[in-house]
Amino acid sequence: MIKRRYRVYDVFADKPLAGNPLAVVLDSDGLDTAAMQRIAREFNLSETVFLGTPEKPAHSAAMRIFTPGIELPFAGHPTVGAAVALAEERGRGDAGEGTEILVIEEAVGAVRCAVWRGKGATFAEFDLPRLPEKVRFEVVPELVAAALDLDPQEIGFENHRVDAWSAGVPYVMVPVAGLAAAAKARMDVDAWMKIAPHVGHLVAAPYIYCRETVGHDASFHARMLAPHEGVPEDPATGSAAAAFAGAVMRFDAPSEGSTRLVVEQGIEMGRPSKIRLELDVERGALTAGRIGGHAVRIAEGTLFA
Repeated sequence: MIKRRYRVYDVFADKPLAGNPLAVVLDSDGLDTAAMQRIAREFNLSETVFLGTPEKPAHSAAMRIFTPGIELPFAGHPTVGAAVALAEERGRGDAGEGTEILVIEEAVGAVRCAVWRGKGATFAEFDLPRLPEKVRFEVVPELVAAALDLDPQEIGFENHRVDAWSAGVPYVMVPVAGLAAAAKARMDVDAWMKIAPHVGHLVAAPYIYCRETVGHDASFHARMLAPHEGVPEDPATGSAAAAFAGAVMRFDAPSEGSTRLVVEQGIEMGRPSKIRLELDVERGALTAGRIGGHAVRIAEGTLFA
């Protein structure tokens, strides 16, 4: 029997028992895909990640990401949580202050991360491995509304309309009138699977958002529903925030230079999360982006598998 260390982090939160929980298996060399999927189902969190030896010695680790149902090529809260875990493994994340640069090999590509340690929760940020790209989607707002148990008039606000984007993982961006509409959304899996775009083995999940927020420091309020992936609702979704950058660029046309936004998520679940999204714009085009947030270690142990 092989013993493998693991840690559990609450990600995109600066205090325990908030944000999005993540299991990090630190010693995953030797595990095959089927075993990783079984372990992810055992933890039964929105994602479990497995860190192993990287292909390039200069990189910090190779990482694979699993929901309870499928493997993902990229995800945001696993990247933030893994970066913090790796910084701690190097003996530099538990005490003192400072910055560390890491590179994590994911299926989407090599992801550059920065970790900042201070007096409070550790903060990590990563460069978007891919800029958002439009996903082909024949939008019928009435069908989107029906699949999410919403009224058609609750879909859209200002100039924002339903759209689909991917920065490694596809999502359907569903703008809604406000917090009340966002809170009432429920996903009819059968109806959604009939209309959602498919990209490879992934089905684009709905990312429901509005301009109205609960927190005064938030720019948008969001929810992400993915019961078809074994995740009824996700408390914080960095890969969706990365894709959301495409909708922000299209509908809000941020000004030249860097724009920093905060997306609140998980409030309806009682797990408030804050995702920082930074956009670099030159001549009206998105040239780079970053996702960041805090992570707090709440558990650790040994996995006998």
